[in-house]
Amino acid sequence: MKLHSMQNEGRQLFSGYGPGYVAVNNVRYERNVLVTPEAVSEWPVAGFETLTPGDFGFIQDTRPEILILGTGSAQRFPPPALARALAESGAGVEVMDTKAACRTYNILVAEGRKVLAAILIER
Repeated sequence: MKLHSMQNEGRQLFSGYGPGYVAVNNVRYERNVLVTPEAVSEWPVAGFETLTPGDFGFIQDTRPEILILGTGSAQRFPPPALARALAESGAGVEVMDTKAACRTYNILVAEGRKVLAAILIER
């Protein structure tokens, strides 16, 4: 699905998503990604089931106000130990399916919020 076009102004915005990919500024990504308004980078994790607090070390480096975790085609909540570690990270954490994560991220960027989207791509 293609998302509604927004004024980019040099920011990284989701422009589409579908089975097995997301697109940021019309560049297709078929691997897990971390997206901030300034950059897109690969997120080298195996998948939702294997996530650990160590996989979120980027929070200390980037210090987002809000972390959006896109969990694929369905919203899946992290196990209690991981949820606790994320809550203690200092970022507000929102967990949602990837479609909602892409849309929410774009809205927050448009509002000028310091947001980071951690997107899991289902293969």
